Amino acid sequence: MVKLRFSVNVLLIGGKTMSLSTLSNLPFIDYVINLIDILLVWFVLYKLLVIIRGTKAIQLLKGIFVIVIVRSLSSLIGFNTLGWLMQQVMNWGVLAVIIIFQPELRRALEQLGRGQLFTRTTVGQEEDEQDRLVESIVKATSYMAKRRIGALISIEKETDLSDYIETGIPIESHISSELLINIFIPNTPLHDGAVILRNNQIAAAACYLPLSESPFISKELGTRHRAAMGVSEATDCLTIIVSEETGSISLTKNSELYRDLDLETFKSMLSKELILDNKQASSTLWNWRGKKNG
Repeated sequence: MVKLRFSVNVLLIGGKTMSLSTLSNLPFIDYVINLIDILLVWFVLYKLLVIIRGTKAIQLLKGIFVIVIVRSLSSLIGFNTLGWLMQQVMNWGVLAVIIIFQPELRRALEQLGRGQLFTRTTVGQEEDEQDRLVESIVKATSYMAKRRIGALISIEKETDLSDYIETGIPIESHISSELLINIFIPNTPLHDGAVILRNNQIAAAACYLPLSESPFISKELGTRHRAAMGVSEATDCLTIIVSEETGSISLTKNSELYRDLDLETFKSMLSKELILDNKQASSTLWNWRGKKNG
């Protein structure tokens, strides 16, 4: 049980004084303190899970759970050698976790320093920003498709794309259709490579994306399509491709390629992935107001 050790006196109703240490001996006070303690721990764990959700760190976290389970089963069954090996892994695990989760820890500390770890934008603001994002992308894509201007645009979702953003030229600008079009105009410094969108902003341009090595991709597809497939195999981002040869619009997500989309279908898919998913994600314990979905 949690015990308070303060010597400060508290003035109670009726003119009597009682120390906080005396109050802590009351069962009700102990229960309240323990309850607050548990809620704070769960709150911190929840925020940590939100930070690493959708990143590669979540897969590594599953691996840690597997090691703990194997260690426990080894002790129960009597596999001494395997148990000793797992114990050594756990002994050095703290240092390994710091090294492996370094990007996520840095990101959490940056958010804490900016005061953004415990803040959240309103649902209405998020929806308006997502609406503007979809409209800007659709307008720019339509313009480039009609004029056969090749383009490659990746939209970050849950999986962090910092590794790919660092390969390009930082932009950090609000999204507009005019800016997107201007970036991909041929023979300009930023047109070669991918534009990556993060948090409703253009994070960087001229970024390098990993090429897919899948043998099932059609031979008639070029480097842009292979890069879009490659990044969709490694992350959960959406990637838009405008073909320079045909002016067709394609989209990749979760290792799937959707080719030759008409403008209405393309806009519908973007809205479903960015706006509707955003509305569903906002229905958490932080959303204290009821709202209709879709």
